[in-house]
Amino acid sequence: MEHSDLELFKAQAKAELNRLEAESTAKEVAGKAIGKNGLAYITIIVIVGVLASLALEESKVAAVIGLVSAALTALISMLNGIAGASPKQEKPEFEIMRELIARLDRLADKDPMKVEVEGDKVTVTKGDDQIKTSKGA
Repeated sequence: MEHSDLELFKAQAKAELNRLEAESTAKEVAGKAIGKNGLAYITIIVIVGVLASLALEESKVAAVIGLVSAALTALISMLNGIAGASPKQEKPEFEIMRELIARLDRLADKDPMKVEVEGDKVTVTKGDDQIKTSKGA
């Protein structure tokens, strides 16, 4: 291969790589970034915590260690979310809706609805509630 052919091949490969990266989802991009640098981030956070514990007064160390542990927890949960290691949690509003529907179903079974038709008059009874209608109403 000549030098110009090699440069052309490199340019084509770089263009293809850029195209693939442009089509990547945000999750893929974040996963790659954290995957490449995640260990370094965790190490830096731990070093900051250790240095803070050496340099600060005892009363301030607890706050710094709390922040460091929160940062580590957040980073680890991001890693789990990106890697798909943690199960995806369902939105709480869906669970609430399911529970309400189940309760309504139980209530519906408890007091069945009764409909009586007498000529032009219709009476609907459910539990203690009663509605009467007529053709003229």
